Amino acid sequence: MEFSSKLLENAVYEMSQLPGIGRRTALRLVLHLLKQPEGQTQHLAAALSKLREEVNFCKSCHNISDTEICEICASSKRDQSLICVVEDIRDVMAIENTSQYNGLYHVLGGKISPMEGVGPQELNIATLVDKIRAGGVRELIFALSSTMEGDTTNFYIYKQLEGLEVQTSTIARGISVGDELEYADEVTLGRSILNRVPFESSIKAS
Repeated sequence: MEFSSKLLENAVYEMSQLPGIGRRTALRLVLHLLKQPEGQTQHLAAALSKLREEVNFCKSCHNISDTEICEICASSKRDQSLICVVEDIRDVMAIENTSQYNGLYHVLGGKISPMEGVGPQELNIATLVDKIRAGGVRELIFALSSTMEGDTTNFYIYKQLEGLEVQTSTIARGISVGDELEYADEVTLGRSILNRVPFESSIKAS
């Protein structure tokens, strides 16, 4: 792809680094921004810059937040004894949209994947185990995607909890095997949360 401007080429290159954005789509987006009022592009750049510089991760659940403790963890209306383990913030948003869950979350920041060089130490697993050891947690719900990596992560955490007094469950398999949680429709995801099953049963079933 030949460019008449080095500035244009650099902008297209940076845009194409985003997930799912190829060079042609990046070019279309950059040209669209050039057609917009200058203020709009500046607002976008300022919002992205401020996001990168000022965003926080909740010290309790690792969810993206504007404060040290996110609104979900700080809410007195949430069931503090119930924790739903998810991969990232997109899964928190998906489950929240179902309005079927009233507990807390723990965001791992990924899944165990040896092929991609992601081990347990790269994830927020240690802080989850520490939270369970501290007491006060009645049930831990595994809500990772129904993939090999998701199941491996679930099982690893489950083994780390051996000897601790906490009930473990997993979302019902209304979510198709291999599906990513964020793409499930709200009704199916909501029912999967409500109809969760003991994690031990899911191990035997597989």
